Amino acid sequence: MSLQCGIVGLPNVGKSTLFNCLSNAKAQAANFPFCTIEPNVGVITVPDERLNKLVEMEHPASVVPATVEIVDIAGLVKGASKGEGLGNKFLGDIRTTDAIIHVLRCFDDDNVTHVDGSVDPIRDKQTIDLELQFKDLETIENRYDKEVKKAKAGGDAKAKKMVEVMDLYREALLAGKSARTVKLEESQLEAAKDLMLLTAKPILYVCNVDEASVVKGNKYVDAVKEAVKDEEAEVLVIGAGIEADIAELETYEEKKLFLEDLGLKESGVNRLIKAAYKLLNLQTFLTAGPKECRAWTFKKGMKAPQTAGIIHSDFERGFIRAEVIKYEDYVAYGSEAKCREAGKIAVEGKDYVVQDGDIMHFRFNV
Repeated sequence: MSLQCGIVGLPNVGKSTLFNCLSNAKAQAANFPFCTIEPNVGVITVPDERLNKLVEMEHPASVVPATVEIVDIAGLVKGASKGEGLGNKFLGDIRTTDAIIHVLRCFDDDNVTHVDGSVDPIRDKQTIDLELQFKDLETIENRYDKEVKKAKAGGDAKAKKMVEVMDLYREALLAGKSARTVKLEESQLEAAKDLMLLTAKPILYVCNVDEASVVKGNKYVDAVKEAVKDEEAEVLVIGAGIEADIAELETYEEKKLFLEDLGLKESGVNRLIKAAYKLLNLQTFLTAGPKECRAWTFKKGMKAPQTAGIIHSDFERGFIRAEVIKYEDYVAYGSEAKCREAGKIAVEGKDYVVQDGDIMHFRFNV
């Protein structure tokens, strides 16, 4: 399932350093603007303790974890919506992503230059917000008159709904608010999706802090949390420099000791990957056995036949039923055979909504 999160931010906030920690696809990290010219794409393994446990139990011949794609996009500057800097390219790259990871600089360091000369994450956020909002307004204005004419001329219900949604979005954008802050009704969602607005994409804010602030945060982090409270967006606190140090360590034990010394249970990179997966509205079902243990990615809310189709199109086309074991039961009883003996395998039909962590076995006939 090819869905992407795009990492955005002003030049020199730590985007590429963070991306380097996330992926083996190394982006250039340097102390000057525009060090990332082409969007770098990394296919990142999603940490999953459940898969690890199944591997420990089954000792399979192969293991396939879930993955998520992260794109490191060139830094943006004021005037991007009018083509300044790498503006047009930035906006084009971000439009193709499904969600946004917005990195904000929340640390002081005289040795790392800032494109605006000082550290102010709220100003930085507003700079990018405004450029994306301007572009969204342009999108709406370019389409508005045509949709109004269609709605009036033939009483086109779809066009009427589109005008309704565009009016709501335009009001918010003119007030300096992003499209994602607008609360839409169920009947308006299709029109909203068709507009493909940049500021409607789900977003995760990453506060890049120094080592002293990685556990408790700082005044910059507090300001960011206050500024985004109406967006229903998650805020993660990560020290990109620390993550770079962790990435250089060779063994799991060394990394664990390093984290413990900092008072952390888990690396920021792991937390970020999990948050990105969740941001894309993705979940995982599992298959387990001596040949292979695998985590399969699906969209939250999918039903059994559609998730079967992720394994193979024939599974969906000839779907008969799904046999489902809850992860907790699998671990408690120790194997599929023992779960079957204990009556812990549920037989589900076409309307079953697959749950995160379900261990699945599909019956089909083509």
